[in-house]
Amino acid sequence: MAVYFWIAIGSAFGGVARFWCSGVVARTIGETFPWGTLFVNVLGSFVIGLIAALTAPDGRIFISSTARLALMAGICGGYTTFSSFSLQTMSLLNDGEWLYGGANIVGSVTLCLLAVWAGQIVGASFNAMRWI
Repeated sequence: MAVYFWIAIGSAFGGVARFWCSGVVARTIGETFPWGTLFVNVLGSFVIGLIAALTAPDGRIFISSTARLALMAGICGGYTTFSSFSLQTMSLLNDGEWLYGGANIVGSVTLCLLAVWAGQIVGASFNAMRWI
């Protein structure tokens, strides 16, 4: 039962971080395209890839399975915004903004997959480092 508690706590922190970060990016870059949502999804994808690599059985960092779930399913799950992405993309498409809607789909899927891959590469590099 404790794992559910820690995932819930992580989700709360991730959700607050998502709301704040997405808002900052949207106010900075503009709101005609869902830049904030795209940014948090790419960053969250990188972070979950990094955590997955660093805390894997052969990873450099040992943490309990509860802590790993709290980080990955809790914080990263609360931080990334696939439901927001889907709603914003549908709104763009419903408004006839086919180019923006398509760009959001292609950009989000491509960049998030690349970010997970990059996170895993960075994590694997840390795992392979020799520490003195």
